[in-house]
Amino acid sequence: MTRYLFPLIIGILGCGILINLGFWQLQRLDEKEGALAQIQSGIDAAAVPLPDQIDPSMKYLPVTVSGTTTGDEIDILSGTKERGGGYQVVSRFITDDGRAILIDRGFIPQELRHVKRPPTRLQIEGNLHWPDEKGSATPEPNLDENIWFARDVPAMAKALNTEPVLVVASFVRGDVQEVEPIPVAVEGIPNNHLSYAVQWFMIAAAWAGMTVALIWRIRQRTY
Repeated sequence: MTRYLFPLIIGILGCGILINLGFWQLQRLDEKEGALAQIQSGIDAAAVPLPDQIDPSMKYLPVTVSGTTTGDEIDILSGTKERGGGYQVVSRFITDDGRAILIDRGFIPQELRHVKRPPTRLQIEGNLHWPDEKGSATPEPNLDENIWFARDVPAMAKALNTEPVLVVASFVRGDVQEVEPIPVAVEGIPNNHLSYAVQWFMIAAAWAGMTVALIWRIRQRTY
């Protein structure tokens, strides 16, 4: 029996660790779902006028703004399942009280990118947002073609000479100029903990299988 003891102990310890990792991911799943529900509750809250002082702690705050676009905009490479590839339009927007901010007006298909969108007056309901889209592998914007590859609020504000404030439109009154709003939603926030849990449980099952196979081989050698 002593020859079986070491692989059995290793097998039990390994399975225990892997199963615990799986249950830890299930716990993280519950925590993430709670956080997403809280974010969704904030997104769906009653909109308020744009605050005078704004910072990233106000992410997802529902706001209303009225004013006029200037015709200056940034086109961010994007796409939707329904309409395929296209661009997200971020416009320079002057509010009625004279503030210059960024408005993510929504999506346009590829063929509408070069259609002129002159200044227009809009009333907008949306959410403050600071998207975390720019990673180490994200290309720098092609400024000659005005094609960006991620929403980077400070960089976009500098390019369009606005406050570093982005409102993602969910509902627009006025001439939308064929731009389709894409509201902020929790669906875009990653939540992969269930798949991670399944992976840990599968590895645990494989570890248990290998342990049984090793003990069987040791047993066969004794005959």
